[in-house]
Amino acid sequence: MRYAFPIVAAFLALAACQQNAQQQASSNETAAAPGAEGPKGVHRDGKGKPPPAATFADPDGKSVKIADFSGKPVLVNLWATWCAPCVKELPTLDALAKSGNVQVLAVSQDSGPHASVAAFLQGHQIVALKAYQDPKMALSGSLGPDTVLPTSILFDANGKEVWRYVGDLDWTSPEAAKLLSEAGASPTPG
Repeated sequence: MRYAFPIVAAFLALAACQQNAQQQASSNETAAAPGAEGPKGVHRDGKGKPPPAATFADPDGKSVKIADFSGKPVLVNLWATWCAPCVKELPTLDALAKSGNVQVLAVSQDSGPHASVAAFLQGHQIVALKAYQDPKMALSGSLGPDTVLPTSILFDANGKEVWRYVGDLDWTSPEAAKLLSEAGASPTPG
């Protein structure tokens, strides 16, 4: 029974990812208007909230939390290797991370060995994103029960939430640049 919870959690996350992908396809990739309800797009319900205190593993396997990265805008992206929309947006997240305009923490929800996440990124030629991992889903769980993959949360330089984006996004697009500018992040990946 001690393995039941992680298996059930992984199953539910997979179902949410698949449901999210179906909803995205039916929405013709149109993002929800700011403040609008809906499965994909920008959600501002948490605006001004501090980041959760939940910890996750950095690329060296050490325990960190979002607050450790304050001082510059931070985009936290929750993803998994088995989530097709997550993998689809990785190259554009990588380009954003290369630009240095915003700190990008792509936090994998995979429960396998930490080295497998790093190998996955390397195998997909993702070079700027580092292998952060939340194998026990402590971070995603603390962000709310309705968190689906992928979800990205932007925190300003003071560590306050600006918005959440549910679903995949081209992080090099004008839409992403406009959203990122809300936290003072330079809008032009380069």
